[in-house]
Amino acid sequence: MTQDATQDALLKLLSEHHGGVLVTLKRDGRPQLSNVSHAYYPGERVIRISLTDDRAKTRNLRRDPRASYHVTTTDRWAYTVAEGTAELSPVAGDPHDDTVEELVRLYRDAAGEHPDWDEYRAAMVRDRRLVLRLRVERAYGIPKGD
Repeated sequence: MTQDATQDALLKLLSEHHGGVLVTLKRDGRPQLSNVSHAYYPGERVIRISLTDDRAKTRNLRRDPRASYHVTTTDRWAYTVAEGTAELSPVAGDPHDDTVEELVRLYRDAAGEHPDWDEYRAAMVRDRRLVLRLRVERAYGIPKGD
């Protein structure tokens, strides 16, 4: 497999699975891991994840935006680790602001249609949600065989 083909296979795994482990760095440098859901946008090479403003992972990313994201196949034989620098959206402040619109897109892309979008939008503001955009700078792992 060429290096480009390997990269493509590794990144494809991000599109095939919508759950993984987000790794951020604690103040003391040790990793902090969180199971999260995501959507991957291959045209942008961006992983989007919905975060809550008051969580450790969000505080960690504000202090040090370096992050890694691990996705594996169900049988755990193939995996991808994507490394990048986090960009955080503003915290949702209104059910129709740009952050909530991005959260709606993220939800649809990761999980499909929500049964009550008005309730979802209100919850995003109430929960103080924001979007993590992790631009993939490097990926490594073991690609899934065909």
